[in-house]
Amino acid sequence: MRWLMPEVPQEQAASLAAELGLHPLSARVLVHRGLRTPEAASAFLSDRLADLPDPFRMKGMAAAVERLFRAIREKERITLYGDYDVDGVCSTSLVCLFLRELGAKPATYIPHRLDEGYGLNLQAVEKIASDGTRVLVTLDCGVTSVAEISRAKELGLDVVVVDHHTVPPTLPPAVAVLNPHQPGCEYPTKHLCAAGVAFNLCMGLRKKLREDGWFATRKEPNLKALLDLVAMATVADVVPLTGANRILVHHGLQELSAGRRYGVRALKEVAGLEADSPVTAGQVGFRLGPRINAAGRLHDASLGLQLLCSESLDSARSLAQVLDRANAERQGIESSILTEALAQAQERAEHVRGFVLYADGWHPGVIGIVASRVVERFHRPTVMIGVKDGVGKGSARSIEGFHLYDALSGCADLLARFGGHKHAAGLTVEAKHLPALRESFERIARQRLTPEDLIPRCKVDAVVGVNELDERAVEALQRLGPFGQGNPEPVLVLRHQVARPRVLPPKSGGAGHLKLALVDAPSVDAIGFGMADRLALTEGPVDLAFQAGFDTFRGQRRLSLKLKDLRVAA
Repeated sequence: MRWLMPEVPQEQAASLAAELGLHPLSARVLVHRGLRTPEAASAFLSDRLADLPDPFRMKGMAAAVERLFRAIREKERITLYGDYDVDGVCSTSLVCLFLRELGAKPATYIPHRLDEGYGLNLQAVEKIASDGTRVLVTLDCGVTSVAEISRAKELGLDVVVVDHHTVPPTLPPAVAVLNPHQPGCEYPTKHLCAAGVAFNLCMGLRKKLREDGWFATRKEPNLKALLDLVAMATVADVVPLTGANRILVHHGLQELSAGRRYGVRALKEVAGLEADSPVTAGQVGFRLGPRINAAGRLHDASLGLQLLCSESLDSARSLAQVLDRANAERQGIESSILTEALAQAQERAEHVRGFVLYADGWHPGVIGIVASRVVERFHRPTVMIGVKDGVGKGSARSIEGFHLYDALSGCADLLARFGGHKHAAGLTVEAKHLPALRESFERIARQRLTPEDLIPRCKVDAVVGVNELDERAVEALQRLGPFGQGNPEPVLVLRHQVARPRVLPPKSGGAGHLKLALVDAPSVDAIGFGMADRLALTEGPVDLAFQAGFDTFRGQRRLSLKLKDLRVAA
């Protein structure tokens, strides 16, 4: 792993700290990340809902709001068509709950992952039209569905597309397309997830209704209460936690922590979290999100929708337990496929810069997760494909500097369909084209990636001394969160540390953990998960790259360093 060390103008960091009243270490991190002026740093640190952009800056918003307003006023049937992942389920729940508060009774439709696949399909469109729907809202899908939305229009449906995926050259003939990526859209945060786009739609619709006097005799919905759904989707969809996303997730985590929604409360319980305990972005990504995802990956994603829209704690608990069992089943399947995928990747790693891995029987619902694990292990863009009845369904994940959607566009002649964005994508391919797809993708990866691109990087935000590591400094760093894609948790470096090591056995298979007691900082714990094989490096002084936080044991809080890497001190 290559460490990318910071070059921070100390005077600039000191000036920023003084002007904004920041802790010096926080100021150094901000300056290192390019936020060098008080204006830029203040804009980044803003967490006020009032600082969210005007939703009507989003292209198509006025038309979308006008059509939904008419549907609500005239009591037309509205159907919400969502994707089967966390973002799609949360987007659908969000708009459904909001419309219910307005007095509407929307229908919902979540396609079955294995039977129907991703996005709109003609059979579903025809069924929705036959049920009397007049307005169809697609959530986390639709921007590429030209044929399906054309058919919907023929059947008398007005379609509003709420999506965030890469925009194709030809847009579907919808009444309105809401997608910050489309040309001419002035909304400043381009990388919203679908739930973020949907929240803007709700903001815009509420504003229109307010101006029209709709709430003169009705209670006005509290949109802040829906931000728990936005936060789950935003974190789970791994979009950058900057701009509007940072504000939405900041307040959404507060809502998740309060656990006022029955579905969220039950979900926290099965995930091992207290009902009213604080929730971090990490817990959303690793505990809550996977359980919502699990139903869509293996069974019926509408279970997650039912959970989030539950009107009693008993029903929510029952649904949460089903999702928890599905998640455990998903983990077992994932483990088996990962073993096979790593073996395939190991055979090819020496010769290629991008993987296309495939096998009969790999479950299409979990291969995206496995692709992420392969990327973590080999630091190469990875396409994983499960084959059944002559058709391969795949998920892909990437590394920095390699645009997946663009790469798959270069293989489009071999694909039945594909979609996604820079970091993640999905595809369908006939099994007979798999060898050619592998060859084509490997060629594109070879052209666009250098050997240096394949070396994992550890981006260091600040080099610190032991005397700088105290509770006040770490608390100040935590206030730079929520952390995630686009705003990673700061990585610090301590140099020339003498450590007393011991190896801790893992709770379940895999490598042991390396626990270090630092001679110069006896009150600080340091642990490297899965790093037992690095024990020999600690025979002399070491440099440590880590993220700093707190552990609580028997009521006592203690500063803890989570190691990202370690090396023999220079």
